Amino acid sequence: MENLKESLIARIWQCQLLDRSRLVTEDGEPISVIYPGRINDDRGADFRDAVISTRHGLRKGDVEVHIKSSDWRAHRHHRDSNYNRVILHVVMWHDSGVTTHLQSGGETSVLALRKYIKTPYNQWNNLAGTPASSSLPCHRAVERLETSIITEFLDNGGEERFLTKADKFQTDLAQMTPSQSLYQGIMGALGYAKNKLPCFELARRLPLQALEALNQDRLSDEDYLARQQAWLLGTAGLLPSQCPDWYRWGVSDDRWAERLENLWVSSRHGEVMSVNDWHLFKVRPNNFPVRRLVAMSYLALSYREQGIFEGVVNKIKEAPINKGNRELEKALLITTNGYWASHWALGCNCRMGIPTLLGSRRAADIVVNVLLPFTFAWSRFTSQPELARKAFELYCHYPRLEVNTVERHMSHQLGLNSDLVSSAQRQQGLIHIYNTLCSQGDCQRCPFGG
Repeated sequence: MENLKESLIARIWQCQLLDRSRLVTEDGEPISVIYPGRINDDRGADFRDAVISTRHGLRKGDVEVHIKSSDWRAHRHHRDSNYNRVILHVVMWHDSGVTTHLQSGGETSVLALRKYIKTPYNQWNNLAGTPASSSLPCHRAVERLETSIITEFLDNGGEERFLTKADKFQTDLAQMTPSQSLYQGIMGALGYAKNKLPCFELARRLPLQALEALNQDRLSDEDYLARQQAWLLGTAGLLPSQCPDWYRWGVSDDRWAERLENLWVSSRHGEVMSVNDWHLFKVRPNNFPVRRLVAMSYLALSYREQGIFEGVVNKIKEAPINKGNRELEKALLITTNGYWASHWALGCNCRMGIPTLLGSRRAADIVVNVLLPFTFAWSRFTSQPELARKAFELYCHYPRLEVNTVERHMSHQLGLNSDLVSSAQRQQGLIHIYNTLCSQGDCQRCPFGG
């Protein structure tokens, strides 16, 4: 017992190898685990999107796992806002207060597992091969359900997710110009999962109209890019002068960084974001927010003459249904042989060049999650049913995208393989099922559990 590791406790929780009928927290709250959540690969608690039932109704949030309840303070989680979503502190042994204190001032209950584990201690080391979420009614659904039922459910989920995105764009179109709506969608997608919200906020503070107004000065391409990058990075609060602690290696000899700084100082700018608004932890160099914002400047340059909105819509109008994905991804691909081919941030050289600012995988994600649902929404908003129909058909024929963490989790949970999840629509369907059913504890409405 002395060599017990947190990873083993996490496995017990993940597989729900518990006597689940009589769970009671240390403060006397009877609970039932509806959904144990999925493993978190980022900052914060060990499991995301868990659902538990209490006397006061369902609780949804994160779960943190420790060997002892006193480890919470030992690991300084009580001072970390990333743990404020924790709804249950799962431990093997309880050796501190009856509740766990959050940084926000709130409290969360403690569940000590030792008295509820069904598996004898001498068999714990065999848990490594136990299927994750083995207690869920949907586990290995592929072994019980016909293929046609599974694929129909995935396709329907993908269609619902597409229409939900389109509805959000249609709401935006009633409040702003089509170009701003599309720009905000692209900016959010450039941020990927970790920086989606700050990128979206940046798009709100620095609207596309302000960026495209630079074109009126008839600048050279290099000057146009420099001004775009100065405004984007400056408003984001990501220039070296705005976050010197982060740029601790120094950029004093970097001419491009100096040029952007001078352009920013001489510009009339509005409200500036803080470096603390951005997620910089465990972000790969090519996904780093500085490079993503630079990619936006190159995208604006690509559509400098006609504008991003008209350029994108025209590409969708011209794209063939069966192979339209290649044409649409080409419209977003961005490579450079300039400064950003050898730097992943200002003043920070890459050991190996990375000339691609926006590659085919990210471009495909933006096409599926932004361009097609936006065009569908705009077409309905402007009474163009044929274009709306084409945008949806392009979506239905779009090939598989890169697998993300939610899809990987769901495929493992349900026992699915790539032969079944064979299109972008079905991948989106899996994500929709996770967001609307699994993470909501709504197993009763899910055909996979029936």
